[in-house]
Amino acid sequence: MNQAEKERLARVGKTFNAKKYIKEEIEAIKKQVGDKKVLLALSGGVDSSVCAALLYKAIGKQLVCVFVDHGCMRLNEGKMIKKVFKGQFGVNLIALDCEKRFLDKAKGETDPEKKRKIIGGEFIKVFADTARDLQKKYGNIEFLGQGTIYPDIIESGVGGHKAVKAHHNVGGLPKDILFKGLVEPVKYLYKDEVRKVGKLLGLPEEMVMRQPFPGPGLAVRCIGELTKEKLDILRQADFIFRDEMHKAGFDKKAQQFFAINTYVWLRDRHPRHLDPAVRQGRHRRAPVQVRLHGRREDRDEGEGREPRRLGHHPEAPCHDRVGVRS
Repeated sequence: MNQAEKERLARVGKTFNAKKYIKEEIEAIKKQVGDKKVLLALSGGVDSSVCAALLYKAIGKQLVCVFVDHGCMRLNEGKMIKKVFKGQFGVNLIALDCEKRFLDKAKGETDPEKKRKIIGGEFIKVFADTARDLQKKYGNIEFLGQGTIYPDIIESGVGGHKAVKAHHNVGGLPKDILFKGLVEPVKYLYKDEVRKVGKLLGLPEEMVMRQPFPGPGLAVRCIGELTKEKLDILRQADFIFRDEMHKAGFDKKAQQFFAINTYVWLRDRHPRHLDPAVRQGRHRRAPVQVRLHGRREDRDEGEGREPRRLGHHPEAPCHDRVGVRS
């Protein structure tokens, strides 16, 4: 047993009990933070949302959350984040609408990796500027909250594990922004355990059970240059596909499925593994193609677009893909 595994066992135990974990973690957060404030970049994903809910349960108004909308979010995602955390929980949430800033920065770029780096770099700048302003305002934001989970530690090669990829969450902050320490309340949990904690804390099912979503959002699923029009179309396509998968009952069976501006993908859950870090994916045809096609035709009407064929039509570019061209 390596060091990371020993630490997880000490914090979680041999059998995970979400109720017990919440109680113990609240006490640990209070002890670590004291009367100081914690700053958290809230993305609206499962990990950062559960992290925010747990921190708020422990320290209340000492938590300050910053949500940066870079214009590449899923449909109505920003509204949901504000409704849940500002409306339902009463979190001190600062929501920044930065769509124009990010799209202007990425204008003309078509390379996927460069788009990812542009959005990631700009996010750090926005968050850093906001952090400076908040430190001037409050004067005692000494801790940075992060939604790190145990698979992040495994993949990063920490504690004796072999590195798979780098995880940094809010990494690369300028040297003038100093924090006394990190607060990572879900650090030793697997994704399914994080979801259980989120449910007990009162987060809505839709938020707790949502699929993994990349930091740059739809930017990495939009082929070519990023424009508001292309992203808006992709948002609609993504919503339609996820909605039909939910109605068909496949959203609980598939680990991940999403739309890009050329095809819709479905990735199967590997039956032998419970965690995405070690799960294999494969593509297959989905039986919701007919309804997807109908909704796509409805959407195309009045817009001068020709409805596209889906699925296993002989002329489809790949028979194992469910295609929704946008």
